[in-house]
Amino acid sequence: MLPAVFCLGLFSIGTATSQNAASVFITRFFSGLFGSAPVSNVSAALGDMWSPKARGTAVTFYAVAVVGGPTLGPLIGSSLLVNPHLGWRWTEYIEAIWVFTVLTVNFFFLPEVYTPVLLKKKAQRLRKETGNSRYYHPHESLKLDAKTMLTKHFSRPLLMLTTEPMVTCIAFYASFVYALLYLTLEVFPIVFQEHRHWSPVVSSLPFLGLFVGVLFAVLINLGNQPRYARIVDAADGKPVPEARLAPMALGGILFAIGLFWFGWTAAPSIHWIAPVLASVFIGAGFNVIFQQCINFLVDTYALYAASAVSANTFLRSILAAGFPLVAGPMFRGMGVGPAMSVLGGVATAAIPVPFLFMRYGRALRKKSKFAPFDG
Repeated sequence: MLPAVFCLGLFSIGTATSQNAASVFITRFFSGLFGSAPVSNVSAALGDMWSPKARGTAVTFYAVAVVGGPTLGPLIGSSLLVNPHLGWRWTEYIEAIWVFTVLTVNFFFLPEVYTPVLLKKKAQRLRKETGNSRYYHPHESLKLDAKTMLTKHFSRPLLMLTTEPMVTCIAFYASFVYALLYLTLEVFPIVFQEHRHWSPVVSSLPFLGLFVGVLFAVLINLGNQPRYARIVDAADGKPVPEARLAPMALGGILFAIGLFWFGWTAAPSIHWIAPVLASVFIGAGFNVIFQQCINFLVDTYALYAASAVSANTFLRSILAAGFPLVAGPMFRGMGVGPAMSVLGGVATAAIPVPFLFMRYGRALRKKSKFAPFDG
């Protein structure tokens, strides 16, 4: 993961120093390619580092970083853009500075957390100390050839996405709300800059409403932690994925309410506080869903959590990249109110998803090829 982060920093500098559109596209492509590694692996790493009872808290704060970036980014970016001494290139320079700072901290202070690797090192140490060749771990014979890499890191996530109903449904649900968040990022300039004629920086301030919602989601998910801990204790310390879904159900309702509310209060004749308050619901609903989707997949798939999360990341990134392309024609052609109502209607139709998993999740886990089932 760390080599990929290093490459992300290099290509961020490459974008900042680009002199034409082609070089921007190429360097941004490779930034996304290498940047996908930590996004796909951090959730599984948290699963290795924390017990099932504590994992939800760790994922909660990780999700704040993932979701908080896009909600605060427009305000930071617009401030850099209007500054004659900085400009758009500094969005990439700042990213590179942050990437290399995080890389340095992780390189020196983050130990290996993957259990098979730790057991392999322990077996090697015991063999050296005792001279007993019986100390051995299967991970020692693992060969990372091209075929193995392709099978493990490419084929398995796609296989799980297409054959595991839990991965498929959770991935589509999470990807839909993730894509709607990025679509919402495109409607803010239309509502506050084009319709209300606010300046670029001022029109970015309403994004803070989304971020406040993200922080409210932290309280919702942390509030579920004592309940989840009691359920895990009752299950002899084993993770219970379905117990993660109650906040997700609430998040789906908040998300749909926020979309309808924002759409029909976005008109300039209505005070700006109304759509900003609606964005709090959107941010809270989205982040609750996002956090619990990660928790559910990590609890369910354990050793294969990285592949399950990678499948989710793959699909949601595609939709998040595609949805903003239709934002302008959609919101300008249909109008903000009707367009947001369509999105709110789809979000409402998706509300039953967590309830269905609460009802049938255990049976699906029992039939899964990848999810360990202990009863």
